[in-house]
Amino acid sequence: MGETPIKLIYVVNEASFLISHRLALATEALARGFQVMVVCAEGTGEEHLAQYGLSYQTMPLTRSGLNPLQELRTLKSIRKVYEAERPDIVHHVTIKPVLYGTRAANRAGIRAVVNAVPGMGFVFIRRGVLAAIRRAFVNLLYRLALSHRNMQVIFQNQDDMEGFISHAIVDREQSTLIRGSGVDLETFRCAAEPRGAMTFLLVGRMLRHKGVREFVEAAKTLRKTRPDWRFQLVGDVDAGNPASLTQEELGKWQDAGLVEWLGHRSDVPQLMANAHVVCLPSYREGLPKTLLEAAATGRAMVSSDAAGCREVVRNEVTGLVVPVRDADSLARAMFRLGEDKELRQRFGRAARAKAEAVFSVEDVVSHTFRVYERLLSK
Repeated sequence: MGETPIKLIYVVNEASFLISHRLALATEALARGFQVMVVCAEGTGEEHLAQYGLSYQTMPLTRSGLNPLQELRTLKSIRKVYEAERPDIVHHVTIKPVLYGTRAANRAGIRAVVNAVPGMGFVFIRRGVLAAIRRAFVNLLYRLALSHRNMQVIFQNQDDMEGFISHAIVDREQSTLIRGSGVDLETFRCAAEPRGAMTFLLVGRMLRHKGVREFVEAAKTLRKTRPDWRFQLVGDVDAGNPASLTQEELGKWQDAGLVEWLGHRSDVPQLMANAHVVCLPSYREGLPKTLLEAAATGRAMVSSDAAGCREVVRNEVTGLVVPVRDADSLARAMFRLGEDKELRQRFGRAARAKAEAVFSVEDVVSHTFRVYERLLSK
């Protein structure tokens, strides 16, 4: 792409998110000779970026706040970075970086813009009149912000992409489907079922819309007839998210013997290998990393019939799909898999095959770079 290195800036809410979800992409850019910078909120793990050869700048940003003065500071901060650094291409990830970063890129005359739209999270899941007003407001912001002469919008699942197109937020030719951040098939290796008590695992932030309460209710039901079965929650609370459960709630469930709350863990590959079934009864996702990891490990899965989850779990093929917010159906599906080893193993083999064919991190990185190259060639 010429002798002068291409300058690429990633804008994310949190540096830790880039490390956990987009690190392979950023390091591949470095390997290809790009100059890479990360722009993120302060105090989000940015000190760890240097060990991967990534420079960074911080910006004032609150994930859920809507204070107009604070939001204006965020927008101005991003624009200031763009005007100083003059990147060739910028890649925005999650709602606020997409909304503010695209506007800043237009004002700063940035050549190419990639917007990675996340799963339609808390604002698109919550019920009620206020939530509906907020959804309409965010859709309006997207419609106003997602305008750039040389832009691609990356969606993680078909539902979200078709929704944006049907609401005239983006054109189809500006839209690209890339299923999540991919999974490292070497880190998450296909593993034989463990011995010992039947173990069900839910990995994710401890948020209501991840279906944590439904998982706990299902565990409560199943313990009446299968007291030896284990139900594990892995993940931390998220004080910055309005949908977060509290440590007190999780502690009470653990004290009552319903679940084992293991908190944040860095040994997720081993925890997946030690489980028999992975569950994610989420209300809505972009493309859930935990299900990709479960599939790569060769585990049968139970998920809700929700956007994002449907991309990974095919009912009666790689797992069982249950209605959203339905703890009774979840319990029945978990019971069926817990009692049928042959079915679990059949689903697990199919899940690993799908991970190898569709969800490898190498494929995701390759597809994303094709987007970069298309934009930079214009």
